Amino acid sequence: MRHLKPWRLGARTRPVLAVAAAMCAVALVAAGCSGDTTGGGDGGADAMSSAPPATGAQALSGVCPNKVVIQLDWFPESEYGGYFQLLGPNPKIDNNKKSIIGELLSRGKDTGVQLEIRSGGPAIGYQQVSAQMYVDKSITFGVVPTDESVQNSLKQPTTAVFAPFDISPIMIMWDKKAFPNFRSIVDIGQTDTKVLYYQTDTYMQYLLGAGILKASQIDGSYDGSPSRWVASSGKVAEAGFATSEPYIYAHELGSGQSYDVDLQLVNDTGYPMYGESLTVRSGDVASMTPCLKRLVPIFQQGLVDFMTSPNATNALIVRDVQSGDASAWTYDAGLANFAVNAMKNRGIVSNGTNSTIGDMQSSRVQRLIGILTPIFSGQKKELKPGLKPADLFTNQFLDPAIGLKN
Repeated sequence: MRHLKPWRLGARTRPVLAVAAAMCAVALVAAGCSGDTTGGGDGGADAMSSAPPATGAQALSGVCPNKVVIQLDWFPESEYGGYFQLLGPNPKIDNNKKSIIGELLSRGKDTGVQLEIRSGGPAIGYQQVSAQMYVDKSITFGVVPTDESVQNSLKQPTTAVFAPFDISPIMIMWDKKAFPNFRSIVDIGQTDTKVLYYQTDTYMQYLLGAGILKASQIDGSYDGSPSRWVASSGKVAEAGFATSEPYIYAHELGSGQSYDVDLQLVNDTGYPMYGESLTVRSGDVASMTPCLKRLVPIFQQGLVDFMTSPNATNALIVRDVQSGDASAWTYDAGLANFAVNAMKNRGIVSNGTNSTIGDMQSSRVQRLIGILTPIFSGQKKELKPGLKPADLFTNQFLDPAIGLKN
């Protein structure tokens, strides 16, 4: 799950925002969180421009839901650019529902259905997306990391059909000036340097169990604020996302504070999670098969098109965020561009070991199951008996010919 950056909250504290968001999340389920739906002047559905109709496999009307709903796990960011890429002209931004909706386009052609992208995090009371999918059955797809799918495999099972991230962007970073000799998380573990992280992050239990970090040096009280980092002059290590915090700490802390950080992805320590995979409720796979056969390749192509030419979609994402409550979350063109470059340069978005974007490997998922089973057992979290990779993902709906070009 993404985490709110408290220094972006202005006068509001995180608990106050969390309560307000939770109330809105309940209202969303019960009554659509009704209110002003003008989208800040962006127009309603009747104002959406009409694109040429799609034909053949790109035509989704009558095959997919009239409105395809994607539930994100955080605010709009470039990490979700492949989905925003598919929105038609003049999408409607609804600040009350924390969503954006427009025609679902496939390479400029109207598929005949709408696409709604909903914000997560505080917009759904900070609960896991997989849980939200079982509360709100109007959600078609949810953005869910593999470890969350493992955790909820018994009571809220989800099946990934598309993995936009070949590598998770979760990382641990350190200040180059304070720690000039650090090259990896292993180096951190050979010192007594404090490592700040969110207590709910499962990967930390793996780092401890593997002997990479020591229990005496980790601190799960981290709340997203840079205050302890700044107070220590950068002499702590900190968890985050390779697509955001390095830029934020260099450019957005204010008061003349700027840090040049280095990092290692947690993936590179042997924790092979697929981050933010697109999932459906496992029980819906069979009934959704006709739709998934057509729609998943459209998601693949949307991501390829976004990574190839991101500027227009990044501008839409920035506009979407800026139309909302800036005291809760801000996002500008600089951070959007940084995120795309980080996804490219670090192989976060890539074809992996073949020429197909969005596929998953059984061996990686099996390794993650092996890592997580004793961790969740120790936490008294019951998994699906005999859990196997096929319970968590399928590549059957992907077009193997769609991938990034060198």
